[in-house]
Amino acid sequence: MEQFQIETAQNITIHQNTAHLGDRMLAYIIDSFIILVYTILMIWLLLALDIDFSDMWALYLVLGLPAFLYYLLLETFMDGKTVGKSLMHIRVVKIDGSKPNFSNYFVRWILRIIDVSLTSGGVAVLTILIRGKGQRVGDIAASTTVISEKKRVTLKDTLLRELPEDYTPRFPQVTVFKDREMQTIKELFDSARRNGNHNVILSLSDRIKKVADISSDLKPLEFVDIIIKDYNYYTQRL
Repeated sequence: MEQFQIETAQNITIHQNTAHLGDRMLAYIIDSFIILVYTILMIWLLLALDIDFSDMWALYLVLGLPAFLYYLLLETFMDGKTVGKSLMHIRVVKIDGSKPNFSNYFVRWILRIIDVSLTSGGVAVLTILIRGKGQRVGDIAASTTVISEKKRVTLKDTLLRELPEDYTPRFPQVTVFKDREMQTIKELFDSARRNGNHNVILSLSDRIKKVADISSDLKPLEFVDIIIKDYNYYTQRL
């Protein structure tokens, strides 16, 4: 699983995991199976109707549109996912980490003809392995990639922090935050502290004070650090 970096507007570097090739292939197999089952059922229905060949052909074209547009429709309306991608916890995003628009999905879809259909996936696999960043030809043209939403969690990445036994919390208001929100605060804080980005820490401090209705004269660096520790103190005792 490779990583690529995303630079946010706040000059924070985020490391994003690209989807493993095996996960993408499994997602493709699942989606292909769904399309195959739909096609078989559609043909069985048409034969059961016992209609004229000319009418059957026109009806086949209409009923075949969902299968033909499967990837385009599902990725557009399911936030970059198909059924297979959802099951494998992978998703299409723009290379800068933002959500693709319809034109991005359309370019990926139309170039599946080269990537997958005409070459049985050979071009897609070769491009992903050589190019890096999880991009096939369609992704390169659309400025997209496929990321993994599976979290590789280590103790360092969690909210847990070692607290002394006599630790005394200062801000009980931190309990207004949810785990996910505090995890985001911690990640931004740790990244900004490593990179010496004081503006991000200042913004975090101001935002926390506003949301939790806290007044404090502590310096932003010390304040945010205490907020994270206080959250650990209260949540570990629930």
